Amino acid sequence: VQLVESGGGLVQPGGSLRLSCAASGFTFRNYGMNWYHQAPGKERELVAGVSSGGGVTNYADSVKGRFTISRDNAKNTVYLQMNSLKPEDTAVYYCNARLLGSSYWGQGTQVTVSS
Repeated sequence: VQLVESGGGLVQPGGSLRLSCAASGFTFRNYGMNWYHQAPGKERELVAGVSSGGGVTNYADSVKGRFTISRDNAKNTVYLQMNSLKPEDTAVYYCNARLLGSSYWGQGTQVTVSS
């Protein structure tokens, strides 16, 4: 099983980034997919989730209206479009796949929002 995140980096406040997570080694279309983030000294928090078919999404209150999660089951990839980024969005962003008792994690990608 592999989840490989990409797309992180340094961006100015108000800017945008698009994270991608490429999945392999499991039946991607059966799994709910999530993005979490973890800032230094803080616990890992759920940012956004999408159902296996892509029809249901949920977001943390702090990112509603700014972030959009989507998935392409043909490409085994989940995305997180992040707009209007704020310094408080700075964190390592992790991709997570979940189905009943199974949960897989990527290695994370750093997002830094700073002028």
